[in-house]
Amino acid sequence: MVAACGAEVSIEKNPGVMLGLALGVGARNGLDKVTIMTSPGLDTFGGWLEQLLAESTGKMGKGIIPIDSEGFGSPVDYGSDRLFVYIGIDSRYDVSQDDAVTALEQSGQPVIRINLSDVYGLSQEFFRWEMATAVAAAVLQVNPFDQPDVEAGKVVTRELTDAYEKRGALPIENPVVEEEGMRLFADESYGAALRKGSGEIISVQGVLGAHLASLTAGDYFALLAFVDTNSKNRELLQDIRRMVRHSTKLATCLSVGPRFLHSTGQLYKGGPDTGVFIQITCDETEDLPVPGRRVTFGIVKAAQARSDFKLLANLNRRVLRVHLGQDVERGLASLRDSIAAVLRQSKSK
Repeated sequence: MVAACGAEVSIEKNPGVMLGLALGVGARNGLDKVTIMTSPGLDTFGGWLEQLLAESTGKMGKGIIPIDSEGFGSPVDYGSDRLFVYIGIDSRYDVSQDDAVTALEQSGQPVIRINLSDVYGLSQEFFRWEMATAVAAAVLQVNPFDQPDVEAGKVVTRELTDAYEKRGALPIENPVVEEEGMRLFADESYGAALRKGSGEIISVQGVLGAHLASLTAGDYFALLAFVDTNSKNRELLQDIRRMVRHSTKLATCLSVGPRFLHSTGQLYKGGPDTGVFIQITCDETEDLPVPGRRVTFGIVKAAQARSDFKLLANLNRRVLRVHLGQDVERGLASLRDSIAAVLRQSKSK
């Protein structure tokens, strides 16, 4: 692959350059939701691609929005802003996956297929995609090696942890609404808009409805989960993604914090203003002290979440924070049910 992507190879025969041109030109023409699909057992490669594409291209109001682990849907589940990439391994051929991808192709959706003979062929894809990402960034006219919004998040996090060191607590926040242990937060101006859109009686479901009502064609929906993503919790989060995708036909993301701050976090803040975000936080049931400091690891995580929320809000991004308390599974189930009710209600209008 290194030789195939060499400078002496013509553009039309260079796999890295051609892939990069497809990504970059696609993004400039509205196909900026690059949806990654892989053969069974290759899920983690999608996570690596997500980080590479998001952090490298998401800046200056531009960017490729990688959609990872969304699951295979039918053609009716998707809008017209997708570019699908299916990375398949012959030895792990899955007929249901192939049928799903073929259905997308037949419906007119743009699909890039990359077929590998065996799992060892995956190693060459790391180089191809790094090359392609650099080319795509050039097409978008952004610097793929810069990460300005990642650094900004670190600064605000340090300010919050320093404040905790002095006062023994993080700054007090007032929720937009609170019900049965679930608290919803937004910045002052967006919170006022959500209260107004909620209806005469401000409720969790009403505020969620006002938030999701801001979704329009070309947007994407992202869950920013600063919670334990064990199998049950992840299943609940994926349920929310599937419901939103099916109801709105929009792309959906699931980013696990604080890890995503160094990947998709750059895109969410530096990329196009097309994201609608729900940040999910909780009270830590188990915590450990940071040696030599007053703060705990749980406080550091909370500060990172607040920092990201603040930066998104300062950029006028549509972001709502849902604090679940200690029982995360119960809280996620309640959030899923509330969103399901909102989507049913919007569909009946």
